[in-house]
Amino acid sequence: MSVTIYTKTGCPYCKAAMESFEKQKVEYTEINLSDHPGKVEELVKVAGIRKVPVIVDGEKVTVGFNGGG
Repeated sequence: MSVTIYTKTGCPYCKAAMESFEKQKVEYTEINLSDHPGKVEELVKVAGIRKVPVIVDGEKVTVGFNGGG
């Protein structure tokens, strides 16, 4: 399984999500909007919102991270 996670530098929920993925050995691609501000429009297109984290797993889009997995 491979997912994409949109993050920003300093976001504790983003960090927690990535740590959870690593523990579960989930492959993911991080798109850090602090480093790639041009990707914000891509985020809005995918999620309809400018908040992070946004986790995209195929057709499933999740806004936020609550410690689940």
